[in-house]
Amino acid sequence: LWRVHRAPTTRTTAMATNASKRCAVGQLQSTNDAEKNLQVVETLCQQARDAQCAVLFLPECFAYIGVVGTDALQVMEPLDGPLLRRYKALAVTYDLWLSLGGFAERGPDSGHRYNTHLIVSSTGKVQAQYRKIHLFDVDMGDVNGPVLMESAHCTAGDALATCASPIGKLGLAVCYDLRFPEMFQRLRHEFDCQVMLVPSAFTKPTGEAHWEVLLRARAIETQSYVIAAAQAGTHSAGRASHGHAMIVDPWGKVVARLDGVETGIAVADIDLTYLNEVRQRIPVGKHRRAIETFQAVQS
Repeated sequence: LWRVHRAPTTRTTAMATNASKRCAVGQLQSTNDAEKNLQVVETLCQQARDAQCAVLFLPECFAYIGVVGTDALQVMEPLDGPLLRRYKALAVTYDLWLSLGGFAERGPDSGHRYNTHLIVSSTGKVQAQYRKIHLFDVDMGDVNGPVLMESAHCTAGDALATCASPIGKLGLAVCYDLRFPEMFQRLRHEFDCQVMLVPSAFTKPTGEAHWEVLLRARAIETQSYVIAAAQAGTHSAGRASHGHAMIVDPWGKVVARLDGVETGIAVADIDLTYLNEVRQRIPVGKHRRAIETFQAVQS
């Protein structure tokens, strides 16, 4: 299915103003066919341009999802490699900023890659890069099938990343980072980010239980927009993703979303005037105290 969803008119999706810019959150079902994935992304770029969006957000593993964990090592490349150059060219062709939510960047050795989130401007220039810090090493037993050990073939990053964009200041994350609220607190209160990005490939069991509530919690806690592009559907035997890409406003309201299987975009306006109103209404930035100032009393 190919769909373009437009959010209903609300306080946060009203007619664009000087403080409001339109963006699109994308959802796709990537596979180990890199050429087909690129073609799908180009279609999403066309849809985003036609919807007059300034930025298109793509999920983790947008360019490639292998059948086994080592597959991505065969396609990993540096950030000036041939595949990534083609994605940069899409940004130029369609006059869009792109959030490339998780790319197999060449790692420190032949057995490891980085899971790298890139922001590319409409001129094709990389504005920010973030290497995923929290790797998904999880054994959910019967709940989630086999043990998933991202660190077996991926090296963790060690630095936060932010950048200015047409829709506001972005704070970059990837998937499992969502479960670590202290990261988003730093992005908000130390770096003054306005839009938190969580491109993901959430598993179906964890997505059904936790995806939306965690996204809305991060939006409410940081009084920021949260944009969560998502992988959806079955990628190969034994691997499927939850989908439900969405945009959440600073009050915690979902203002744009897709379902669990479709490929397409959902569109909303990012209204920074509204964001500032929310932050002024409940000034947690002024009331917040550094955790180091608390005394620890044990009984």
